[in-house]
Amino acid sequence: MIKIISLFFISSLLLYADSKIDVYRLYQDTKYEEACIAGEKALDQYKNDEEFISLYAFSCLNADYLDNLSQPISMLKKSPDSRANAAYFSVILMQKKLLIHALADQYDLMPIKFPTTDHVLSIVFDLYTKDSMPKDRRRYNYIDPNDTKKSYRLFITKSGASPKMVIEEYYDKIMTKRHIYW
Repeated sequence: MIKIISLFFISSLLLYADSKIDVYRLYQDTKYEEACIAGEKALDQYKNDEEFISLYAFSCLNADYLDNLSQPISMLKKSPDSRANAAYFSVILMQKKLLIHALADQYDLMPIKFPTTDHVLSIVFDLYTKDSMPKDRRRYNYIDPNDTKKSYRLFITKSGASPKMVIEEYYDKIMTKRHIYW
């Protein structure tokens, strides 16, 4: 009987550990969307493991699932690194919400100063807020201030119930990535 209980206990520990390892492996293999989805399923199990929560959040960030950051933002609070990660995610999520609001509703972001990050959304957000051209354009084209071969196109689509913001990344005029946020 003790062997059966021990076997059940050990197998449940292995299953418990497997989800954490799976998310880490997916992240390492740059399968961010899969890591985000798997991490969301395991988040309840690891709600006190801030390393896992950060791994999950970075997976979602890299998969452009920015709305999934709200839960990790509120959970990351015990260590200086966790609080720094929460602040980083908060800035990006806030910039996404404000930029969609500005594009869809003609809200003026110029007079407000914001913190920034190295994430593509932050780069485009900064370029948009510093743009002195009229804000009633359909598309906004920006050149990366640190690399003139990189450029970005920002626009909003209004298909469906809510507007979606699109950021296209270009390198030497060839689109390398498209980010869609809602």
